[in-house]
Amino acid sequence: RCLCTAVLDDRLRPGVVQISTGAWYAPDPHSQGRCMNGNPNVLTRDKGTSRLSQGCSAHTCLVRIKKSHAEGTIS
Repeated sequence: RCLCTAVLDDRLRPGVVQISTGAWYAPDPHSQGRCMNGNPNVLTRDKGTSRLSQGCSAHTCLVRIKKSHAEGTIS
Protein backbone atom coordinates (compact mmCIF):
# COMPACT_ATOMS: atom_id res chain seq x y z
CA ARG A 1 0.00 0.00 0.00
CA CYS A 2 1.10 3.56 -0.58
CA LEU A 3 -0.26 6.98 0.24
CA CYS A 4 -0.40 9.39 -2.72
CA THR A 5 -2.08 12.64 -3.66
CA ALA A 6 -4.61 12.29 -6.49
CA VAL A 7 -4.96 14.77 -9.33
CA LEU A 8 -7.59 14.27 -12.04
CA ASP A 9 -6.26 14.65 -15.58
CA ASP A 10 -8.21 14.43 -18.85
CA ARG A 11 -5.09 13.07 -20.59
CA LEU A 12 -5.34 9.74 -18.74
CA ARG A 13 -7.77 7.04 -19.82
CA PRO A 14 -10.67 6.56 -17.36
CA GLY A 15 -9.78 3.97 -14.73
CA VAL A 16 -6.02 4.53 -15.14
CA VAL A 17 -3.67 5.72 -12.40
CA GLN A 18 -0.19 7.11 -13.03
CA ILE A 19 2.23 7.22 -10.11
CA SER A 20 5.59 8.83 -10.77
CA THR A 21 8.67 7.08 -9.44
CA GLY A 22 11.41 8.68 -7.43
CA ALA A 23 9.82 8.92 -3.99
CA TRP A 24 11.99 7.65 -1.14
CA TYR A 25 10.50 4.68 0.70
CA ALA A 26 9.06 5.88 4.01
CA PRO A 27 7.28 3.07 5.88
CA ASP A 28 4.30 4.02 8.02
CA PRO A 29 5.13 2.94 11.60
CA HIS A 30 1.42 2.34 12.30
CA SER A 31 0.54 0.34 9.17
CA GLN A 32 2.52 -2.67 7.99
CA GLY A 33 3.74 -2.23 4.43
CA ARG A 34 2.35 1.23 3.62
CA CYS A 35 4.67 3.86 2.17
CA MET A 36 3.86 7.39 3.31
CA ASN A 37 5.74 9.00 0.38
CA GLY A 38 3.82 7.24 -2.40
CA ASN A 39 6.64 5.01 -3.66
CA PRO A 40 4.98 2.80 -6.32
CA ASN A 41 7.58 0.04 -5.86
CA VAL A 42 5.62 -1.25 -2.86
CA LEU A 43 2.74 -2.13 -5.23
CA THR A 44 4.69 -4.50 -7.48
CA ARG A 45 6.55 -7.74 -6.93
CA ASP A 46 10.30 -7.43 -6.34
CA LYS A 47 11.45 -9.87 -9.02
CA GLY A 48 13.77 -9.11 -11.93
CA THR A 49 12.83 -9.96 -15.51
CA SER A 50 15.79 -12.33 -15.85
CA ARG A 51 19.14 -13.20 -14.26
CA LEU A 52 20.81 -11.17 -17.00
CA SER A 53 18.89 -7.88 -16.99
CA GLN A 54 17.33 -7.70 -13.52
CA GLY A 55 14.98 -5.01 -14.86
CA CYS A 56 11.64 -4.47 -13.18
CA SER A 57 9.13 -7.16 -14.07
CA ALA A 58 6.17 -4.88 -14.74
CA HIS A 59 5.36 -1.27 -15.36
CA THR A 60 1.68 -2.01 -14.83
CA CYS A 61 -0.39 -3.48 -12.03
CA LEU A 62 -3.99 -3.50 -10.87
CA VAL A 63 -4.74 -1.20 -7.94
CA ARG A 64 -7.67 -0.11 -5.81
CA ILE A 65 -8.02 3.53 -4.85
CA LYS A 66 -9.77 4.82 -1.76
CA LYS A 67 -9.81 8.08 0.14
CA SER A 68 -7.41 8.10 3.06
CA HIS A 69 -8.44 9.11 6.54
CA ALA A 70 -4.88 8.81 7.88
CA GLU A 71 -3.80 11.46 10.34
CA GLY A 72 -1.86 14.30 8.72
CA THR A 73 -3.25 13.80 5.21
CA ILE A 74 -4.93 16.42 3.06
CA SER A 75 -8.68 15.91 2.56
